[in-house]
Amino acid sequence: MKTQSLHNQLVEWRHDLHMHPQLSFEEEYAAAKVSTLLKEFGIEVHSGIARTGVVGILKKGNSSKSIGIRADMDALPIHETNKFSYKSKFDNRMHACGHDGHTTMLLGAAKYLSEKGNFNGTVYFIFQPDEENTFGARTMIDEGLFDKFNIDEVYAMHNIPNMEIGTFGTRNGAITASENLFEIEIKTKGGHAALPHMGVDAITVGSQIAVALQSIVSRKLNPADNGIVSITEFITDGKKNVLPGMVKMTGDARALSKETNEKIASKMLQIVEGICNAHGVNGSVKYETACPVTFNSKNQTESATKAAVSLLGSDKCNGNIEPRLFSEDFSVMANEKPGCFVLMGNGTSEQHSRPLHADNYDFNDELLVIGSSYWTELVEQQLK
Repeated sequence: MKTQSLHNQLVEWRHDLHMHPQLSFEEEYAAAKVSTLLKEFGIEVHSGIARTGVVGILKKGNSSKSIGIRADMDALPIHETNKFSYKSKFDNRMHACGHDGHTTMLLGAAKYLSEKGNFNGTVYFIFQPDEENTFGARTMIDEGLFDKFNIDEVYAMHNIPNMEIGTFGTRNGAITASENLFEIEIKTKGGHAALPHMGVDAITVGSQIAVALQSIVSRKLNPADNGIVSITEFITDGKKNVLPGMVKMTGDARALSKETNEKIASKMLQIVEGICNAHGVNGSVKYETACPVTFNSKNQTESATKAAVSLLGSDKCNGNIEPRLFSEDFSVMANEKPGCFVLMGNGTSEQHSRPLHADNYDFNDELLVIGSSYWTELVEQQLK
């Protein structure tokens, strides 16, 4: 593979980033490292976009064609339990989603392309803050990412645990779900636990709503339309001998289409209003989309798959992979420019099949050469 000679350096960079995780919009260490290395490669650097975002520009030849490749840099507020030498140096800060690896792969591609790249056009290396809270891409765009830089198309990658190393997947259309946050609040006349008939038990009302919400996916959606409704918090103001007068439920809904999302929101409101009316209490629903569906463009999906087949072979590539119900704020970039989000296997060993966001997750160093070589393959293919 094209970046094989960079393997040791890539591992060193990745381990250093893993030891110095920082949260969303606080990625000063990664941003400084990225900027320093890009300058060493002779790449034009623009920093401070969305606080810690960095864009590197590499132009060769005289073509006006361009491509943007995005890597995320932020870590998570998780305490790492791994014991290896490069574990996080900070309590409750961890690269538990592989963004250290994503950043390193793009750095490897930048180094190779600056030294040996055979292309005609401009490459924009986009190092993005805050993917986890889903504001990073939008903030970079709001601060001029696509106004200042003439980017024709955009691509991004994510590692997938328990997917064979050296395998690739993408699909045309929806590849990752929207994330939709909801808050349900019920207000009742509370009372003494020994006199339930003199009040209305908000927990009983809330519990009925919590159970009924699960019928949205199982009975209100077409089984072919993927959706999830999860209540993640159930909060009351009660005490052991007091019936609470308030229940607040918060949660997360996922959908792969605007239509499915609208149906979930509509049915949720119907359920809350219906059950609250039956008990004679007040209920409210707040429902907002935090991150839209990631839609891959047809031409870019074909190009991304073609590059993967060239690098890995057709038997290792799936151009019509099943969509995933996690969310990804690259979706915002792909709504602005033709784009494609691709998946690469992190491996199936015990260490590398641990789920994303687990406190013992680790990015697979074997993927560093594969991913960086993939980006070089894609750039040289698209900018012939």
